[in-house]
Amino acid sequence: MKKQVEDKKAALLEAALKLFTERGFHGTSTAQISKEAGVATGTLFNYFPTKEDLINGLYFEVKGDLSRKMGKDVQTQNTFKEKLRKMWYNLVEWGLDNQEEFLFVGQFCSSPYITSHTREVVMEEYVFFHDLVAEGLANGELGDYPPEMITSMFYQSSRTIVDYILYSEPKDRNKAIEDGFKVVWEGLARK
Repeated sequence: MKKQVEDKKAALLEAALKLFTERGFHGTSTAQISKEAGVATGTLFNYFPTKEDLINGLYFEVKGDLSRKMGKDVQTQNTFKEKLRKMWYNLVEWGLDNQEEFLFVGQFCSSPYITSHTREVVMEEYVFFHDLVAEGLANGELGDYPPEMITSMFYQSSRTIVDYILYSEPKDRNKAIEDGFKVVWEGLARK
């Protein structure tokens, strides 16, 4: 029975992701999500009492996956710059491999559905990133900028590189990722 419940919930999240990225939040109804998932609309409300709960639940799932990918093997790097570069590669590659999810995160961050509670819960997943930024500030490798600005610049720059690679199709994907890191590093590093 537990497997069946997990399958229905996963089907709803997958359908919601597909439809939200295709049609936006306002252009997607819960009935459309239920139909796409192959479940009754009432079933959707058993898992997610409101559309906002579904959107936030999907956001938590996607951001959790992203945080696991971003932090992978970062601590095996020797220097602050190498750690930040590894995180950059992880983030950009996740965006390239998970395009719907990457688009969804961008949509959600700009939507009225994101609440202070949602931000707080998600930030708990990214303590490792904030700790790394704090390390860079403390050891003088990053410029004297607000930590929130640094994390935002890092993330938004990754979105730019993902879009560039997807739509410009450069000959050398790794060079594009590295060039993107160089731009970010030169902008954030202490001069």
